[in-house]
Amino acid sequence: MGHFVYIIYSETKDIYYKGETSEVNQRLHQHNNNLSRFTADKGPWKLVFIEEFETRSEALKKEKQIKRLNRKSIEKIINSNFNKL
Repeated sequence: MGHFVYIIYSETKDIYYKGETSEVNQRLHQHNNNLSRFTADKGPWKLVFIEEFETRSEALKKEKQIKRLNRKSIEKIINSNFNKL
């Protein structure tokens, strides 16, 4: 089973959310149905970035790196070759 780092975007609030999961579609559903504390009432959310890793440890390491980035750097990653969308 793969592990994924993802970035979702809320056009309504003009914000990005970064996370890690093994079930991307299920997680996006949770964000869009107010089942996630931070993203509740800020949607709708659109998946804009996904990168797959073999282990959860690798995915969590990448998520931590992405969470430290500023908006310009996040948008650069979204438009990079790392994005598997």
